[in-house]
Amino acid sequence: MMNKVYEKLKRCHAALLELTDFAPRAALVLGSGLGDYAEEMDVVKTVDYREIEGFPVSTVAGHKGRFVFGYVSGVPTVAMQGRIHYYEGYAISDVVLPIRLMGLLGARTLLLTNAVGGINADYDVGDLMLLCDHILYGVPSPLIGENLDALGTRFPDMGGIYDAQLRQQARGAAEKLGFTLREGVYLQTSGPQFETPAEIRAFGSLGADVVGMSTACEAVAARHMGLRVAGISVVSNKAAGLGDTPLTHEEVQAAADKAAPRFKAVVTATLGAIGE
Repeated sequence: MMNKVYEKLKRCHAALLELTDFAPRAALVLGSGLGDYAEEMDVVKTVDYREIEGFPVSTVAGHKGRFVFGYVSGVPTVAMQGRIHYYEGYAISDVVLPIRLMGLLGARTLLLTNAVGGINADYDVGDLMLLCDHILYGVPSPLIGENLDALGTRFPDMGGIYDAQLRQQARGAAEKLGFTLREGVYLQTSGPQFETPAEIRAFGSLGADVVGMSTACEAVAARHMGLRVAGISVVSNKAAGLGDTPLTHEEVQAAADKAAPRFKAVVTATLGAIGE
């Protein structure tokens, strides 16, 4: 009997193949305030999540909720305009279903993006940070349950979850563009509430430089499948207790919008390096 999680994944895969035969080499997840990067692509096809029977639908404001298929610097790429979050009430297997689906379509490289709260005192709003590691806090592993043997091994190594070569390409791209990427540790919470000042102090003591509500679980699922993974965060606000104003989703989006030109440039250059 087929595992229910894998059965659902295969149904979504079959449904998507009826809508497009585009074969991506790279996959891109666009976080809060960064969704309009898809307009920079040479777009071939768009597919609304609602067109895929059984597919989880993003409910967050500012997330369009669709796949965009096209080319970035000549590299065939599928981009998610709007991700699925654990706090939306979905099972963790549904949260990472889109990642697995893009892997089944043929993507072997995944670039994850997000907007984050800065914990590291040296980080300023608008900084870009390259993920070198992460902490999954209060969110279940997407690998819990019967292992999906068709995707990967039961006990995958996460020691190099963020690919060293991709990180080097991103650093080189930023240097050519005239700015420096921060590099640090991302911590994922479940959300949807922003963190308390006490939680932020605790997370800092654990070694986290930034905090967000996505990404780490997606990276785990992708690495389980053998995808190369990179992640870039936009520091959209100082984390709780470190700034002077209450945190809002609007603030997150506004800061991400302001950082968008640098973000777009480094993403384009990093994905373009895949094709070299």
